[in-house]
Amino acid sequence: MKVTTRFNPKLFELMRGYSRERFIKDVGAGLTVSVVALPLAMAFAIASGLPPQSGLFTAIIAGFLISLFSGSRVQIGGPAGAFIVIVYGIVEQYGVGGLLLATFMSGVMLWLMGFLRMGVLIKFIPVSVIIGFTNGIAVLIALSQIKDFFGLQIEGKVPAEFFALVKTLWQALPTWNGAALAVSLLSLAIIVIWQAVMKRKVLLPDEAGLLPRVSGSLALIPGSIVALVAATLLVAVLQWDVDTIGSRFGGIPQGLPEFTVPAFGWAEMKGLFLPAMTLAVLGAIESLLCARVADSMIRDKHDSNQELLAQGFANMVVPFFGGMPATGTIARTVTNIKNGGNSPVAGMIHALALLLVVLVAAPLAQYIPLPALSAILMFVAWNMGEWREFVRLRTFRMPYRISLLLVFVLTVVVDLTVAVEVGIFFACFIFIYRISSLTTAERFALPQEMLATDGVAAYKLTGAIFFGAVKLIDDMLADMPAKALVLDFSSVIYIDSSGEESLEELLEAYHEKNIPILVYGLRQQPWDLLQRTGWLKRLGQENVLQHAGELENRLAALD
Repeated sequence: MKVTTRFNPKLFELMRGYSRERFIKDVGAGLTVSVVALPLAMAFAIASGLPPQSGLFTAIIAGFLISLFSGSRVQIGGPAGAFIVIVYGIVEQYGVGGLLLATFMSGVMLWLMGFLRMGVLIKFIPVSVIIGFTNGIAVLIALSQIKDFFGLQIEGKVPAEFFALVKTLWQALPTWNGAALAVSLLSLAIIVIWQAVMKRKVLLPDEAGLLPRVSGSLALIPGSIVALVAATLLVAVLQWDVDTIGSRFGGIPQGLPEFTVPAFGWAEMKGLFLPAMTLAVLGAIESLLCARVADSMIRDKHDSNQELLAQGFANMVVPFFGGMPATGTIARTVTNIKNGGNSPVAGMIHALALLLVVLVAAPLAQYIPLPALSAILMFVAWNMGEWREFVRLRTFRMPYRISLLLVFVLTVVVDLTVAVEVGIFFACFIFIYRISSLTTAERFALPQEMLATDGVAAYKLTGAIFFGAVKLIDDMLADMPAKALVLDFSSVIYIDSSGEESLEELLEAYHEKNIPILVYGLRQQPWDLLQRTGWLKRLGQENVLQHAGELENRLAALD
């Protein structure tokens, strides 16, 4: 099969006829998105076990590249909350160097997905699997923020494994810091109240719940920034003893990131293959889901394969500058749309604005209290989860319930990679079972007016004859007619190689007894397969009929 691809970023299409008015709108939207992205980028990096500048550099570099090569008009790329759990686990087990290599490998995988035009395949991942791991990730994000939210004193790194994490947090609970808890609760209250006060009708929910709700100048200020500024001023004025970016990380370097080459090695790449694959699949799901949300808002259609190419290229570049995995982000994309962004230029402006902040105002970041960032992530986790789905479970069938709950529990307790693998395997197993149950071989009586029907058995085959439904021929083998077997294929939509082998077994058994098999109603795909494998030739062309009307003459010829 010839593989073809088309490299056609939306930016190149939209530049034709691009006007000054559109540029002004894109600049305004890009600046607004940068305000939303600033605290999230730092918070996601810190929660992942990385310094805050890793998130900022990722938002700058990946955000620019994703917009430059994107298959969507308005998608904004950068670090995402969904990656926190995976990135933290990789850093704990393989170190930062391992994360850089895994990010690069995931970028290659994403690029190959786009090159091989696999963007459409992501849509086939079951909804139950997506909801299960999304809710599981939300729970893990909230658990990971308890340390900073309560100001717990924990020596060394917090373990990533669920039971060890819960045990560590429980043992450290007596060390909680009243000032840190006050800052966390204040920040969380500001975000919630700001959203309530600024309430307005929103067409679609966002992943972080941090979007402005009213028109006017206040709508340009997200609640996360208000909470961050208020918490920083409160801690500075009252001199409260809480951890800040400066006390834990020494602040954010004022300047461009250093060029870093990940340590490539076969042993390292082999060990990181599954984590990198998880990053790639999750990134593809997140980015294409985000693009679909954007399409519904702007009445446009994105190019899923081009989007994967853009995501892949961005993730291949950011590791060389100490970045973390990036993908399309729903909160920032919706913010971009609601503030007038109408081309990839807005996303590029957002990245350049963040770069300007790093170059000019980086020293101010050292005063940001970590409890405020943890409060932002707690709110992100709450809005990220689709908690209503647990209530709605009783309206679904048992396989759906088991699949969703299984993925959720495995994500929280075991590992996201295992959860997705088991969830997809279980969903595929259920799908095969259901499709196989729809594949039937029903015996029917030939018309009474038709002569020469004594000793003839007739079956109507329905559905797909594939590896999950090969036992449907058992009745035909167990109860052979004396004169002939008639098979109506008019309702068979698909036959695979396993199905053809079963039909071959049936044909051989009947040939041994010198009992002919007559078939009619073959559709295009079944006919093509049976013709290529020689089954129709072995059956005999005289036994391949076009329709049921030819049966009487053929049966009469057998007498």
